[in-house]
Amino acid sequence: MSRVSVEIKDHIAHVTLTRAEKMNAVDPAMADAVVEAGTSLIDNAEIRAVVLSGEGRAFCAGLDVASFAAFAAQDPEARIMPRSHGDANLMQQVALVWRAVPVPVIAALHGVAFGAGFQMALGADVRIAAPDTKVAIMEMKWGLVPDMGGMVLLPQLTRSDVIRRMTYTAEPIEATQALGWGLVTELAEDPLAAARAMATVIAGKSPSAMRAAKRLIGLSEEADAKTVLWHESREQVDLIGKPHQMEVIAANMQKRAPDFG
Repeated sequence: MSRVSVEIKDHIAHVTLTRAEKMNAVDPAMADAVVEAGTSLIDNAEIRAVVLSGEGRAFCAGLDVASFAAFAAQDPEARIMPRSHGDANLMQQVALVWRAVPVPVIAALHGVAFGAGFQMALGADVRIAAPDTKVAIMEMKWGLVPDMGGMVLLPQLTRSDVIRRMTYTAEPIEATQALGWGLVTELAEDPLAAARAMATVIAGKSPSAMRAAKRLIGLSEEADAKTVLWHESREQVDLIGKPHQMEVIAANMQKRAPDFG
């Protein structure tokens, strides 16, 4: 059964979780499908933005409970510790693959984004949520810790006390609170429409500058000031006077939309 669909239209990749009957809960097949979908976009030179969403009543309800029971019967060392995707295992890559996609990824959240679903959304560049969406770091409910890349991504977005409170209690919070804590970028009554509109705006900008911006922002979250300053300059030099930048200048002067081909 299909778990994820990918449709590319007008330079925007629409990635949709399609396990609506299970509120897009993550089982092994879903994890494989999400990583496969994200990986398929990494070397796609035609895309300029990605919209990540879920069908049905929720973005993603978290780990599939039936899968959780099956996992409990396996050797956790053998299942979790192998690094199958660079520094990450498969489940961590469900979230981290979106950071590897070289264009902006916008997640549209509705219903719930719990546990695995919340961490998947954290991998996006931007999260737009319906006001009644609930999010949670759910793992403590099952006597576990978040282990899907959340501890890499959360400190880039919010305060340590927020991470601790959400991790320790496993209590869902409203999107309005998540917005105040920096975990959601903005609220919209129709988050999917808002995500698509934002993706359209992004797709109309210089493709090379947009990819450079994502690289530079990612680097700035990890590197020291000296390294970031050097790469600011390097990325700029590689953009100035090149075809995309010259088309932007011409479009601005002629008061028209740029055409990047």
